[in-house]
Amino acid sequence: MSTEVRIALDAMGGDHGPSVIVPGAAMALQKRPDLRFLMFGDESVVRPHLEAYPALAERASLVHTPVSIRMDDKPSQALRKGRRTSSMWMALEAVKRGDADAAVSAGNTGALMAMAKFCLRTMADVDRPALAARWPTLRGESVVLDLGASIGADAQHLVDLAIMGAAMASILLNVERPSVGLLNVGVEEIKGIEEVKAAGRLLREANFPHMDYRGFVEGDDIGAGTVDVIVSEGFTGNIALKTAEGTAKLISSVLKEAMGSSLMSRIGYLFARKAFQSLKERVDPRRFNGAVFLGLEGVVIKSHGGTDALGFAGAIEIGHEMARQQLLAKIGAMIADAHELRAQAVEAEQANAASGPT
Repeated sequence: MSTEVRIALDAMGGDHGPSVIVPGAAMALQKRPDLRFLMFGDESVVRPHLEAYPALAERASLVHTPVSIRMDDKPSQALRKGRRTSSMWMALEAVKRGDADAAVSAGNTGALMAMAKFCLRTMADVDRPALAARWPTLRGESVVLDLGASIGADAQHLVDLAIMGAAMASILLNVERPSVGLLNVGVEEIKGIEEVKAAGRLLREANFPHMDYRGFVEGDDIGAGTVDVIVSEGFTGNIALKTAEGTAKLISSVLKEAMGSSLMSRIGYLFARKAFQSLKERVDPRRFNGAVFLGLEGVVIKSHGGTDALGFAGAIEIGHEMARQQLLAKIGAMIADAHELRAQAVEAEQANAASGPT
């Protein structure tokens, strides 16, 4: 990879389009001056926003695209109308061609996943991609996956998720051997569905050198930061994510109502406002914006569609780090090692069975 990190942007994606994406790119460039952007979108709409940021305009190329994917488009509709000509597709294709090191979009999640799988394909030995994101915890942050890229998982897919999550965590958290836990209904080995129990056995027996498998974890362990990586299949992971988002909004609303409920409450808030501000900043979703599609032959970052410029800048920075630290190479090497270890174990079992009793 060159000394620059080239990011392809779907400039029309999300709830606000270029009015958020362009200033977000400008913010990211201030923090990461080695960034260069390829923007794809309606030139008549994007150009006026870009001209407001001269430093960004010098580091960006704008390619006109006649089609943009709506937030309510079904994945199949998006593929039919947007393949080859949409801002989302062309950003992904730039990664496929090698013109960009990562693609970032705030657009329709289902459409982005469908297009990314179709355009970039999955990595060798990876059955399905996953959606992984940072999660605020009492100890800092963790990586949680799968957050809804696909539903259901057999034991081998859960093992692959653990491997990919560990690779991402090693980059984002700067941990050489991230701790990993499987999300389950209890920490006891006898609990849970068979797929999860089987995955736990595989991870224990493999004892991968690139991760520290800690066993099963429960829902409350996610916020506690018990491990660096929480692994779940997509249905459960997405419910956990939406539950956490809803709980955060509830707490914020209740606190706001309580602080304004009486004169004494308002006075108390004046004394405690620094603490409340610190809490707000610590759990600010913009700080954790930017989920990574893992398992694809290319780096793809999904930004929350309703985020602001600061949040979108964070998604770009995730893409920068994943590309700069060579996420794909790490995942590929780890999965290759895992499959080699498994093949050796199978050969040993077959050899023992062939030798028979003495």
